[in-house]
Amino acid sequence: QVQLVESGGGLVQPGGSLRLSCLASGSISGIYMMGWYRQITGKQRELVAISTSAGTTTYAASVKGRFTISRDNAKSGVYLQMNSLKPEDTAVYYCKIQSSYGLEFWGQGTQVTVSS
Repeated sequence: QVQLVESGGGLVQPGGSLRLSCLASGSISGIYMMGWYRQITGKQRELVAISTSAGTTTYAASVKGRFTISRDNAKSGVYLQMNSLKPEDTAVYYCKIQSSYGLEFWGQGTQVTVSS
């Protein structure tokens, strides 16, 4: 069973930066989409950024211009560079990989806290 392992979360001051990483424990065939989602306590999980094998990227309006998603297909890895962080970015961040065969894999979640 392939697992996604996340790292890079933590506590950062407003205006600071963090880089989240997500690597698969094994090979995933036919990757179509890699992305990041987040969940604030008491709210539904929401899309942050996704990248497809067709070369398209999509960002939530609230993070556009501050966050950058990148991927390493050879490692089945996806990354999220987060700059100019705000307190409202505080959430648990989850990575997701979806294959063209309909399989979905989720990371365990990593806490990001933006606070002074």
